[in-house]
Amino acid sequence: MANKSKFIDYIDEALEKSKETALSRLFFTHQGIPYPITMCTSETFQALDTFEARSNDIVLASYPKCGSNWILHIISELIFAESNKKYEYPEFPILECGDPEKYQKFTIRHTRFYFTMSVFKRMKQFPSPRILATHLHYDKLPGSIFKNKAKILVIFRNPKDTAVSFFHFHNDVPDIPSYGSWDEFFRQFMKGQVSWGSYFDFAINWNKHLDDENVKFILYEDLKKNLTAGIKQIAEFFGFSLTGEQIQTISAQSTFQAMRAKSQETHGAVGPFLFRKGEVGDWKNLFSETQNQEMDEKFKQCLAGTSLGAKLKYESYCHP
Repeated sequence: MANKSKFIDYIDEALEKSKETALSRLFFTHQGIPYPITMCTSETFQALDTFEARSNDIVLASYPKCGSNWILHIISELIFAESNKKYEYPEFPILECGDPEKYQKFTIRHTRFYFTMSVFKRMKQFPSPRILATHLHYDKLPGSIFKNKAKILVIFRNPKDTAVSFFHFHNDVPDIPSYGSWDEFFRQFMKGQVSWGSYFDFAINWNKHLDDENVKFILYEDLKKNLTAGIKQIAEFFGFSLTGEQIQTISAQSTFQAMRAKSQETHGAVGPFLFRKGEVGDWKNLFSETQNQEMDEKFKQCLAGTSLGAKLKYESYCHP
């Protein structure tokens, strides 16, 4: 996989900030959605509005814990297979994370030695194709993504497994503020009081755009069932011209077991927690009957009868 030193450095910095952050102070709100103060700032959101997308940018959108790191790996392997050049992560790949200087020009002045130096937008300097991940709603993305017709792959996972994976991430990673119990986390998840807000608000927002030009939907559970077919679809969507043998090789390198084995190398200390289990149906180990019914009712209210509701195959993956 691609060299991820920038990726690892950023995660390490975020974990260091988390050590001193109580759960009650973990979030700040931007445009009605809570974000973690350890990864996002209001200044970066303001700067993001100036981001200049390119037509060949590769945009990956997902709610947290729906497989974004898996897809990032697959895309970087597709780039390597076609170009024989490893994809280097010049920045932490999530659009809304990091410092505002990713997107803005800033000036350094040193009065003692009487010099001025301008440092231009870092993201603008990076060669194509750029991989851009995000957990933002469709209508929160920079307008240049749509103006310049960058392709967007949207990854979804059933909400019950998403909630359980999110809970374990919070409570298993040593330096991240943890919840007192699964029941406490479930209450906050259902209210949308977790990082990046409500799963269902995210889903409702993206549901309106899954059939838009340059947008493709992919389901985590479908990838688990047939990884090779999923990788082929992703390659075709982004215009990669690869042989069947190359697709098979990427598939073998992208299984959960293969990625977990290299997780510390690719993602640092947090790697084993990012690739904890990767199972479909793990929610059955934590959900009570009452919680199960509450989630089922929420799904009906928000997504029943919608295009996304059908694509999520809720009856198959979220019923005992």
